[in-house]
Amino acid sequence: MQHQSLSGNVSKIKPDKNWRIWWMLLRPHTLTAAFIPVTIGTVLALPSGQINIWVFLAMLIASLSIQVATNMFNEYFDYVRGLDNENSVGIGGAIVRNGVKPKTVLYLAYLLFIFSALLGVFICISSSWWIALIGVFCMAIGYFYTGGPLPIAYTPFGEVASGGLMGVGLVGISYYIQTGEWNTNIFLISIPVSILIGAILLSNNIRDLEGDKENGRKTLAILVGRKRATDILAGFFLAANMLVVLFIALGILSPWTLLVLFSLVKSYIAVREFKKKSIPKELMNAMKSTAQTNTIFGVLLTIALLLDYFV
Repeated sequence: MQHQSLSGNVSKIKPDKNWRIWWMLLRPHTLTAAFIPVTIGTVLALPSGQINIWVFLAMLIASLSIQVATNMFNEYFDYVRGLDNENSVGIGGAIVRNGVKPKTVLYLAYLLFIFSALLGVFICISSSWWIALIGVFCMAIGYFYTGGPLPIAYTPFGEVASGGLMGVGLVGISYYIQTGEWNTNIFLISIPVSILIGAILLSNNIRDLEGDKENGRKTLAILVGRKRATDILAGFFLAANMLVVLFIALGILSPWTLLVLFSLVKSYIAVREFKKKSIPKELMNAMKSTAQTNTIFGVLLTIALLLDYFV
């Protein structure tokens, strides 16, 4: 699809609004999906007594950079395929609303990948070169999420890909690069984190269900319908918290971890909004509440792990 009317550039935009354009392109409300797993994986490594703050910061910045690049690829490829327009909800809108050249967004995404790779070299030197292979895989998923001939975002596997990679993947890597080892408990603890990251994507797909269907996507939300997708979202929230309770009963986590149950308040708000409304603009608060659920859960889990270590 051609977009001749949108060939302007950012120089035509008022200078005082420039920073807002780039800030929205980052999709900041989603960035805790990278921040939370890296932090949790590092905190879990505290008992080893081998925490390297520079490795932690490198991992954190690299993970955030890959996620931001993924968001930019999303912005670019959805534009190229004609999915986004100036009235689209939930996008950064740098291209379709603010006149930023599509290639600028694409090249920035590539630059962020290169920057992440350089940080990855430092992480590998400090831990293991096997991390390089994992890093390449992570970047490939980020690119092919909306890029390539069959984007992951167009299939029912988006929640699994994003949740698994950023939950189990980032928690496990963050733990490994600090300790040089990995165990089953780390994997188990990362599962609730994965579920809630997957919930963010599911909430996005519920909101965009009608538009995605018109553009040929086959997301989980489209396949099961809005009502069942909302029920699945509620199930995600419940499962993440019930797994924590189970892990406490099994002695994998301490009773401090019951703090995460407070996140259910925000998840209830999200589900209630999705059940009551269906217009994309009216569902922005529901999606925001879903992202906040992940943030609150992650912060409370981090606090609980720190209390268990220090108290």
